[in-house]
Order: sequence, then C-alpha cells, then structure tokens
Amino acid sequence: MPELIEVEAYRRLADQAVGRRVVEVDAPDAWFLKRGTTERDLRQVVVGRAIEATRRIGKLLLVDTSDGGPTVGLRFGMTGRLLLDGEGPIDRLEYSSHRDEPAWNRFALRFADGGVLRISDPRRLGGVELEPDTAALGPDALSITEAQLRAALGASVAPLKARLLDQARIAGLGNLLVDEILWRAAIDPARPAGELPSADLRRLHRHIGRTVRLLDRRGGSHTGDLQAERRPGGRCPRDGTELQRRTVGGRTTWSCPTHQG
Repeated sequence: MPELIEVEAYRRLADQAVGRRVVEVDAPDAWFLKRGTTERDLRQVVVGRAIEATRRIGKLLLVDTSDGGPTVGLRFGMTGRLLLDGEGPIDRLEYSSHRDEPAWNRFALRFADGGVLRISDPRRLGGVELEPDTAALGPDALSITEAQLRAALGASVAPLKARLLDQARIAGLGNLLVDEILWRAAIDPARPAGELPSADLRRLHRHIGRTVRLLDRRGGSHTGDLQAERRPGGRCPRDGTELQRRTVGGRTTWSCPTHQG
C-alpha cells in the first residue's frame, strides 16, 4: 500500500516529466475526482501547460504546472500506482494485484511528445483534485522534528499508533511503517500517546527517520524486518517471541509482547 516511501518514489518518477507539455487530460472515473474537481475543470486549466515541479507532503503528491497554473494533487489510497510512459518504480503493492488492467486507469496526463503520466488504481481509493488543502496535513514524517513530534502526540490518551497514523498530526506514515517503527523503537502501539517519557519520545523520533530512510533504500514500506512475520504464528525477529495480533487505532497491528511490552 502506498505510504510515504512509495509516494516519494512516485514523486521522483513524476519529476522526470518536468518540462513536458500537457495536451490532454483523461479522467474517465468521476468518483476519482475529489472536492468538486471535474474532468472539464482539469482540461480547462491544465491542458497547454507544462509540468513545472513536483513536491510531496506525506502521502500527497503535488504536481505544479507552468505559467501560474494550478497544482494538481494526486492521492493513491491503498492500491494506486503511478506510471510514466508505461513504467513505474513500484512493480507490485502489498495487498494489491500485480496486473495492470486498462479498466484500472483512473487519471492520465498526455504530453505533446506522446508520453503519458497515469494512475492505475484497482480499488479506487485514491483521488485527484485541484489545489489540495495542504494546511490540513501535519508535518512530513521524513522531516519532523522532535518538538513537532511532541506536539503531535500532545496529551492524548489515544493509542500511540492511532496518533502516528493521523495524517493531520504527522503526514506520511501508514500501517506497515508504524508497526515497523514501533517494533524497532521497542514501544507498545497501544500505549497512550501522551504518556511517553522524554527518553521514549526521543527514541521514537530517532526510529521514525531511520526506519523510513532504511526502507526507502530497500525499496518500499513492505521491506521491514517485521513484514515476513505478520502472520499467525509469526515470531519477533529480535527475540523470537510469538507476535501479538491486535486491532489498534482501527488497524490490524503486529507487535512483540516481550520487548514492546
């Protein structure tokens, strides 16, 4: 599923389209267009402009257009893949299909040179919108400071995992990354977010950055050490204890009851 790491890979891919001029917008699935955006709107304000720059905040990919044109926001849900000229940095997403069916094409920008930037999304959980509200997102997990993390957790009695998954608090973390981070930081996902002592908060902050960078180098959010053991009978790669499966923050959660207890 696309988390910060996958969307950053998509951003690097989309960056290869900078300078290419859009001659057509395909948005056949009206459901995929969000916050009142329509295919007609996109064609009116994007066609004729070039891709000027790409940015990312959390799981949101921002595509800026030239000549004072709008920013197009791309979200990928659980199964969205970005492809440029038929190629993409992610061959297969965890819990999604490896196929590339034409019926799954939800949005595309066609360029004057014949190339195409498109989103394929089997489950239609992503979306496209003009001028997305980035103010609704918390600081990006890759660059969050310790002070920002402390503020994001606040005095909340909600489970720590739920707070880390809240995109309005911290942008970019998803289920797989949070489980891996907390496993590496030796912190119980169900622990009240606002009750972390300073030493634990510093350790958590350190492991957020380290884990995201390591898994980015490995190639995806699904490449964590915990991933292969996320199954009944799976064991902690650190101490061999059978992993505990729970629902925390509304999400299936795997953790070690020994070193995360």
